[in-house]
Formats: sequence, C-alpha cells, structure tokens
Amino acid sequence: MPLMRIDVIKGHDEAYLKTLLDIAYEVQVDKFATPEGDRYQLLTQHELFEMQILDTGLGIKRTRDVVFFNLVTRPRSTRAKLDFYQTLVDRLNKELGIRKEDVVFSLVPNNDDDWSFGNGEAQFLNGKL
Repeated sequence: MPLMRIDVIKGHDEAYLKTLLDIAYEVQVDKFATPEGDRYQLLTQHELFEMQILDTGLGIKRTRDVVFFNLVTRPRSTRAKLDFYQTLVDRLNKELGIRKEDVVFSLVPNNDDDWSFGNGEAQFLNGKL
C-alpha cells in the first residue's frame, strides 16, 4: 500500500492535476501490483521559491513543471522500481507534456507494522487487512 506524496509548483489547472494523479495511480497498480482502490495520494502545490530541486551535479535543468514523487511503500525489487520510474516518466511526458528531466522520485520502504488506518489499530497485523 503505497502512500504517494506529489509536490508541484502552483499554476496548473484542476484537469491537469487530476490527470497527473490518475496516471500515477494507474502506473502504481500496474508496476507494483497494488489492488484496485488502494489509492492514497497527497498532492501539494507550492510557490516557486518553496521547491528547490536542483540538479545534484548531473546537469539536469529543472523548469517550473517539476514534479517530485515521494512514495512510502513496501520493499520493491529493483526491476519493479525501474519499471515504475520509466513508465511513469514516459506517460507524464506523453500525456501531459512534462519533460522527463522534471520528474524526480524518492521511495521510502516500510512494512505492515508501519501502518494504522484508524482506531489506533494496525490492521495489517490484526487480520483486518
């Protein structure tokens, strides 16, 4: 069950943002084999000065269309991660015109005992999920 946080710079319309969320969810389901309906996404829009996503010495120039994905997720294979990155970048480029250089990822692994979906319970551990 990934928790997907997506950070963008303000200025995109609702249709663009909904498409961004939908594409990210579809790729998550396809590449990480998560169940349909397992959708936890948080989209945050920032002022330009609030997002400092530099090139880390790689020569990558960012634009104001930069998108930062942070996923808290169960451990995934390297192959699954690489497929996820490439497929999502390709679809965002094709469907929304986002430059591939403007898409940044960070995945944070977690386990079943790291989740509570309410009531102070760990539903993965107590058999409710």
